[in-house]
Amino acid sequence: MITGMTGFGAGGITLGKVKGIVEIKTVNHRYLDVAFYLPVGFSSLEDKIQKIIAGQIKRGRVTVSVKITDRPHTNIILNQEAVKRYLDFAKTLGKKHHIKNDVTVADIMRLPGVVGTQEVFVQAGELWPALEKSLQKAVAGVVIMRRREGKALSVDINGQLKRMLLQISLIKSRTSALLKDSKSKMTSDEFSSYQKSNDIHEEIARLAHYIDEAKMLLRQAEGAGKKLDFIAQEMQRETNTIGSKVQDKVVAAAVIAIKSKVEKIREQSNNVE
Repeated sequence: MITGMTGFGAGGITLGKVKGIVEIKTVNHRYLDVAFYLPVGFSSLEDKIQKIIAGQIKRGRVTVSVKITDRPHTNIILNQEAVKRYLDFAKTLGKKHHIKNDVTVADIMRLPGVVGTQEVFVQAGELWPALEKSLQKAVAGVVIMRRREGKALSVDINGQLKRMLLQISLIKSRTSALLKDSKSKMTSDEFSSYQKSNDIHEEIARLAHYIDEAKMLLRQAEGAGKKLDFIAQEMQRETNTIGSKVQDKVVAAAVIAIKSKVEKIREQSNNVE
């Protein structure tokens, strides 16, 4: 069964106090194109992430977002030497000017250089095992969604193909009637010339062949999108030839109907992996 190109998947990340989330979104694209939105210091993991995605997704624009939602608290650093200097200075100042030394802990902590902070960064290498599991889960969610879309696309395209066959049957019936009618009104030479110029047997045969090929593609698991687009182009070419060869209102209406369905198939092929 064919696969679509629209999908979404997510997975939670947990490693000790570190928590995060992975989100993967995919939309239509001619090729596989992966965009990364990773935390600072995680760019070294892009190749590994790309490999996991490419193992399951062959075509589409893929957006990978990794967010760290919880991490260890920021470290608070106390400058013991600065505290000692401030206290010594306060003590000396109090004695010299006979001032009561009422310095509190809060006063000391507000002084420049006494208290500092150090942000705790999450290391990409340490988080990778947990991140890899989350990526696998997110990709699996994307694939499930894309398969559901592929099933819906297959139903729609099959419906278009069936309606095309009805129009082809109408064209064959109409051209047979036109030949029969013309034969009774024309001379032998005129009819021979008319028959040759209006012969669409090859075009009808090729169009029917392309319909069979399209049906086979719809049963493929992957890689059908580009082939389906090519087949739709060939269908359009054969249909145009039929319309140019047979100048008849009934045939012209059937040709327009077929071209409309071919165009819909071609549009849907852009949604197929």
